[in-house]
Amino acid sequence: MTNAPETTRVNTSRVACDGASEIPGGAALGHPRVWLEIDEKGFADCGYCDRRFILIGGPADHPAG
Repeated sequence: MTNAPETTRVNTSRVACDGASEIPGGAALGHPRVWLEIDEKGFADCGYCDRRFILIGGPADHPAG
């Protein structure tokens, strides 16, 4: 069984991921910064760290509940 990817809800359809932006001083722990564009599905997945970015209010935005 695989774990669900880490998800981040965002306000814009263009996002950057470096794998370590939430780790203080963690730039060396991440991956090269990539820019992702959220498409009509309402989400984009990072090819390096598998983090999923979900557009708030988009078709993939299903708040936990």
